[in-house]
Amino acid sequence: MGAGLVLQAGVFASAEWHASARSSVLIRSDVTQPLPISLDVARRLLARRPGRLRITLRHELPIGQGFGTSAAGALSTALAVAAATEDSRQRAVEVAHLADLFGGGGLGGVAAILAGGLEVREAPGVPPWGRVRHYPAAGTVFVAIGGTAIPSPALLGNSRFLKRVEDAARPGLSRLRQRASLPEFLLEAERFTDALRLGPPSLLRQVHKLRTEDTRVAQAMFGRSLFAMPLSGPARTALISRLTRLGLRAAEVPLARAGARGQRL
Repeated sequence: MGAGLVLQAGVFASAEWHASARSSVLIRSDVTQPLPISLDVARRLLARRPGRLRITLRHELPIGQGFGTSAAGALSTALAVAAATEDSRQRAVEVAHLADLFGGGGLGGVAAILAGGLEVREAPGVPPWGRVRHYPAAGTVFVAIGGTAIPSPALLGNSRFLKRVEDAARPGLSRLRQRASLPEFLLEAERFTDALRLGPPSLLRQVHKLRTEDTRVAQAMFGRSLFAMPLSGPARTALISRLTRLGLRAAEVPLARAGARGQRL
């Protein structure tokens, strides 16, 4: 369970499938590291329709920095393969969710990006088992990297760490269920960052230096990165100036109006 903002930037996948007696899967990507979760998704979906499967992935945000690229990669792969093999969207979503979960990529990211805007996951899993509420949210978010990637499998397999996360998140999630809105989420994200204190001191100092009364800033979970949302035009200008002074390279990303989608070409 959790809450977050669905970003327009994500992962794009295309798939080509040709029926054959022997199955094979080849993944090409714009990143150098292995993509075991996307490979697992492809193999599981291909089990129903043996053949040669070729997948191409393009990432718009870095992996391992708390931006949900593991879930986005799993779901984009699943939707592309489902479109190529004429499988159902529901099965693609289920396979992507389970691959991301058991592959150590994330806990609820696939459910989160099925629609756009602000999302609040109130029961674990993808619908119809899980329950996710989406609320309209508009604007842009600045994302910036403040250190090397955090390997999520090590964190998500640590029961003590997950208990810390649960304790830090519980009060804010309870309040969001009662009155979910973009301003309320941004406030709770700051509180969660300050309560969990996952980032190194250098990153947390940057977070606090960027915050003002009209600019909300929090750590992206679970990465050594941050996201900032200015609440006015002057606040945006001031934020860009502060990012520059701190030497942080940032990208301005719109919030997504819609969730992940696939189509047959």
